[in-house]
Amino acid sequence: MFKLFKKKTELEKLNDQYAKLMKEAHALSTVDRKKSDEKVAESEKVLTRINELAG
Repeated sequence: MFKLFKKKTELEKLNDQYAKLMKEAHALSTVDRKKSDEKVAESEKVLTRINELAG
């Protein structure tokens, strides 16, 4: 119940964003390979930021 009011940390937000980008990249991989590669590149930048925050 108290988790309802808890705000997400930056790390949690980045993890959600990374998962969303990878899901989009997977969906695009069968339709438009170039856009899929762009999503993967974007998700790698997010992953780099996650690793920086995680230590």
